[in-house]
Amino acid sequence: MANPSKQPDRASKPPIPRKPRPKMPTEIFKGFHSDDITDDMLAEAARLFSGNYGIWGTPPPSPNHQSGMPGARVKMSGSRLRNQCVPAGADCSYVSVTVDGTLVGYAFACRWGYQGRQVCWVTQLVVHREYRERRLATRLLEKLRDPDDEIFGIMSSHPAACIALSKACADFDFQHIPLDFAREHAAAVMASSPITYVKDAKLRGRLFSAETSSGNAKADDLVAGVDSNFFVDHDEPLAALAWLKERALWPLGELPDGHEFLFVFESSRRHRSRSRSLALA
Repeated sequence: MANPSKQPDRASKPPIPRKPRPKMPTEIFKGFHSDDITDDMLAEAARLFSGNYGIWGTPPPSPNHQSGMPGARVKMSGSRLRNQCVPAGADCSYVSVTVDGTLVGYAFACRWGYQGRQVCWVTQLVVHREYRERRLATRLLEKLRDPDDEIFGIMSSHPAACIALSKACADFDFQHIPLDFAREHAAAVMASSPITYVKDAKLRGRLFSAETSSGNAKADDLVAGVDSNFFVDHDEPLAALAWLKERALWPLGELPDGHEFLFVFESSRRHRSRSRSLALA
């Protein structure tokens, strides 16, 4: 008679093979000061810029505007990048981020003194279009920040660049920008810059001018910007701008063709817990 307490033998099942976990991408941030920025670094950054910065728009008839063939990508060379963002004798920094060994983003900044305080001006910020909306721009600027920085600035046609700088360095929410500092000091801060295109920029917007009408609706609705005479296509920035304005998150106004937004603000120093070279490493 069979023992009812004894279970019938069952063939042992082979173990179910586990699927390998997907490999997490490896992000590496690196920082460099002026003397350590090599031509190879600049050439690699220029290639990323040329493939991801933007395309030329259609400028008005004028011999003085900066523009290429409408619809063509805005190109950059390593030598031009050095002249614009790392001029001789200037205190400049470069932070890059690679993902699995491939450069996907970078930021350049220049520093100078203004009324006894240190200015940090972001001269270029680029992230590969396939790696956007991952906080890479904000994290690049966080790495770029020095504990002694007290004044920050950027000129950009893209709202995302201004917001990234706010998240990385400001003591306030972006939609609540205190504009008094920019109104009173932006012109003098920029005039003291060693970066030519910053020093020569023409301030535009209601924040800096009492004029109420120019005949250009977008120009009249610009709050803080510069006439950079740089006619890059604005389709992508304007789409982002529309989204922000619908939610009352954008205080800098409209973006006329050939212009860039200007974002200048002061912020408190951070406690110096590590050296500047380590902060950029």
